[in-house]
Amino acid sequence: MLSLRARRAIPLYFSCLTAFTSVSVFADNTLFTAMDDPATAKKPFDGNVQAGYNAQSGNTQNSTLLANTTMTWFNSDTAYSLWGSANNTTSSNVRSSEKYQAGGRTRYNLTARNYMFGQVGWLNDRYNGYDSRSTLTGGYGRQIFSDPRQDLRVEFGPGVRHDEYHGGGRTTRALAYGAANYSYRLTDTARLSEGLSALANDETTVNSETALNVAINNDFALRLAYTVVYNTKPPASAPKNTDTTTSVTLVYGL
Repeated sequence: MLSLRARRAIPLYFSCLTAFTSVSVFADNTLFTAMDDPATAKKPFDGNVQAGYNAQSGNTQNSTLLANTTMTWFNSDTAYSLWGSANNTTSSNVRSSEKYQAGGRTRYNLTARNYMFGQVGWLNDRYNGYDSRSTLTGGYGRQIFSDPRQDLRVEFGPGVRHDEYHGGGRTTRALAYGAANYSYRLTDTARLSEGLSALANDETTVNSETALNVAINNDFALRLAYTVVYNTKPPASAPKNTDTTTSVTLVYGL
């Protein structure tokens, strides 16, 4: 569950990098799953739907579709989140990229600064070497600070991952997980976030996401994100160590 996948599981774990703080800057779980402090939640439920589409025709024919959703429920000391995403790219009527993800996460506050977490995720990304990747992690987190302008938390713990490779074969292995997530409110309508995470055993996956959310009105926001995934030992069917993704999506707050 953790060999080559440990490196790709990182993106799943941190899908929740962007904070769930206000109606003007929506929650996002595209690549990170470190949810916000339930003690600071403004309402018992927060969620969003994101979508982006691009099409080109003429001498070349290309299309790209991005979609994802996040739903989070907050209590006084606990929070629960479910999320999913899909990404498809076609070039000259040939599919060149296809990725599906789904997961869930929970957080329980022990004190004002300390919490426990658990998360599970699934990914299908055959163009990058994985027919299936399932991950399970849990552990301890520390809320370094949290206020209306900025938020910083770190967490770590053990986990396990099961990988089924597109080129054949499967592995189930233990891993060590660690992450840091930072969010900063630039203005009343704009928030910048950065997440960094690692899943490691004898192989390591490091994932980074930088995102900017800008509110259009009380219901919609525009999101620009740049993600980097680095695998020390990628699958044989997708041998490059680094994958990068740039996306622009329209976000609708639920």
